[in-house]
Amino acid sequence: MEECKPDAVSDQFTQSQHGDLKHIFQVLEEKIITFVKNELKRFKRMLSPDYQENFEGKEEDESEAREAALKMALHFLRNMELKDLADKLQENELEVVSQTELKRNLKIKYQSVFEGIPKQGGSALLEKIYTEVYITEGGSGKVNEEHEVRQIESRSKRPAGQETSIRCSDIFKLLPGQDKPIRSVVTKGVAGIGKTVSVQKFILDWAEGKENQDIHFIFPLLFRELNLMREKQLSLLDLLLHFFTEIKQFTFPSQGNYKALFIFDGLDECRLQLDFQNNESLTDVKEVTSLDILLTNVIKGNLLPSALLWITSRPAAANQIPPECVDRVTEVQGFNDPQKEEYFRKRISDQNLASKVISHIKLSRSLHIMCHIPVFCWIAATVLGLILGSSGGGQIPKTLTEMYTYFLIFQTKQKSLKFENVYDPDPQWNQKVILGLGKLAYEQLEKGNLIFYEEDLKESGIDVREAAVCSGICSQIFREESGLYQGKVFCFVHLSVQEYLAALYALLMIIMKRKDLISHKQALRKVSKFPKMRSVHKSMIILQKSAVDKALEHEDGRFDLFLRFLLGLSLESNQTLLHGLLQRGQNKKGNEETISYIKEKIREVPSSERVINLFHCLHELNDHSLVEEVQRFLSAGTLSGAELSPAQWSALVFVLLTSEQNLDVFDLKKYIRSDEAFLRVQPVVEESQKAQLNSCGLTERSCTALACILSKPSSKLKNVDLSDNSLGDIGVQELCSGLENPNCALEILR
Repeated sequence: MEECKPDAVSDQFTQSQHGDLKHIFQVLEEKIITFVKNELKRFKRMLSPDYQENFEGKEEDESEAREAALKMALHFLRNMELKDLADKLQENELEVVSQTELKRNLKIKYQSVFEGIPKQGGSALLEKIYTEVYITEGGSGKVNEEHEVRQIESRSKRPAGQETSIRCSDIFKLLPGQDKPIRSVVTKGVAGIGKTVSVQKFILDWAEGKENQDIHFIFPLLFRELNLMREKQLSLLDLLLHFFTEIKQFTFPSQGNYKALFIFDGLDECRLQLDFQNNESLTDVKEVTSLDILLTNVIKGNLLPSALLWITSRPAAANQIPPECVDRVTEVQGFNDPQKEEYFRKRISDQNLASKVISHIKLSRSLHIMCHIPVFCWIAATVLGLILGSSGGGQIPKTLTEMYTYFLIFQTKQKSLKFENVYDPDPQWNQKVILGLGKLAYEQLEKGNLIFYEEDLKESGIDVREAAVCSGICSQIFREESGLYQGKVFCFVHLSVQEYLAALYALLMIIMKRKDLISHKQALRKVSKFPKMRSVHKSMIILQKSAVDKALEHEDGRFDLFLRFLLGLSLESNQTLLHGLLQRGQNKKGNEETISYIKEKIREVPSSERVINLFHCLHELNDHSLVEEVQRFLSAGTLSGAELSPAQWSALVFVLLTSEQNLDVFDLKKYIRSDEAFLRVQPVVEESQKAQLNSCGLTERSCTALACILSKPSSKLKNVDLSDNSLGDIGVQELCSGLENPNCALEILR
């Protein structure tokens, strides 16, 4: 075989390589020319007068090539003495780069959600567990001074169709018949109702390119983190660069056509002055000033007037924003009934267990209504999931206080929680931790604080290191967060958990230390002559009466739920659950004295809102005369139906429905005789088998509502008396439509 010469092989390889290189560079030339042409087309669109700045996404692996193409274009434009055009192109391209980076980072930050407690335990993808909450448009922005839990109770029984629902992603979009552009939106909702998660979903959908792509930048700012910067002097640009380093190259020119959205989440947590009347006006994004002046000028539209604004807040704080600065008010109503079931099925992977939990929730009207609050759904899923899924079983909670008591038990007993689905009826209490958390809860509740900082802990005598220990032991109750800025933020998982712990602490102080937090020991001197146990009983009665008075004094409802928990914890059933932590401190006679005191207040207090919470207190104490008290209140003649607001009517309906008393026979004459009253108590009529509506001054309006009730598959009505009412021909026709419905089960009609 002839041996090949090395030189010949080398020549062949060189020729082959030359041919390959020629082909490679032909392809490369085509690709570069195509790429540059496409980039030049994009640059041309960006420089055209009618360019809408609908930023186009960029592939990660093309970023360096696009940067090189931009440099080439800028170089040649400036050589052609087209500096203004080059500057505009550079500015627009910086917007694209900044937006791309911002979207990428916001997607990473908001794609996961932590239920209850961030960073304590596992997270889940928001897309997997997100359940849409019911949001409505409307409201004057006037502060609602009833307690937040009662607002939920009121809404849960409000007839459907009275408000306009709106999707979270559409809050800046005009509804039919509206023509004024919407710049600013205030979204109200009670603690734990889903405001922050709705914000998170809005941001994630934008970052993933699914919704609101006409918005170029979204800047979510949490008041709990802004509070940590309240002593700083800075410009708006400094503030944005601090939280969003992705926009460091973007200068926010005053004449830009970009659309930015500022989201200020948690106005109720704000500890800045926000003096809209006296703060100086500011128009320069680079001018340095205090943080509260910056925020008031952004909200008023002086700084970046083209920017959109979205503020979330609990209801009591929403009126801090001047009405003229708000174009739309929305309210997060929580879950409707189908959404509750959807939540439990997503939250509990075992669908058989989920069905058991849903069935139990439906059996208790009180718990079912409370599940309008997503955080309460989480608590219920935690408690009922453990009890119903445990081989050991356990007593099923039926009341609000019982549910929170079980939640405290599950979250503080360390040994049992190490084993999944094991129910331990004898928790090992860490009394020091419970007392520490209870003290903090009570003192901060008095100040109206839901979020605490290190200085708040020190004022309550709690060491920061001790708080960290509490956060570790009770990780699902109390949490420590590190903000983007330096400093730590502490809070309870939900306002109602704080109120429960505050009530438990007040009770523990009476039983363990004979210390009355409300009447400040004055009452204890009067009972010092009693034996020890009798002294405790007497002291608890004084504490409960003082708590009733304290709740009535606070028009904002700050101590309403605290009072309900305090009274609920006085029941033997709840004290039995807390054995080992709480000695029995109340007897049946003591409760009867407190019940009598509450009934006296019902007759004395002129405010309907205050009275309604007292009805709830009777419910917590299992007072069986509750329905009669409501009837006496309404039929006494001191109050007409017109004087009750829709929310007050709804709250009364809630009291009736959650009384767990027999509602088989409903007699409207025991309440108020009018169409208005009948329409308001419609949910109670639906639960009745017999409705006595005779001689009540009803018209065709009530016939329409009654026909609707009769048409429902869930209707229980068998017997209706409509005699001695002026129904008219139209009313009779409306009633007939209900009687003809296949779902109608009525047997007797008078």
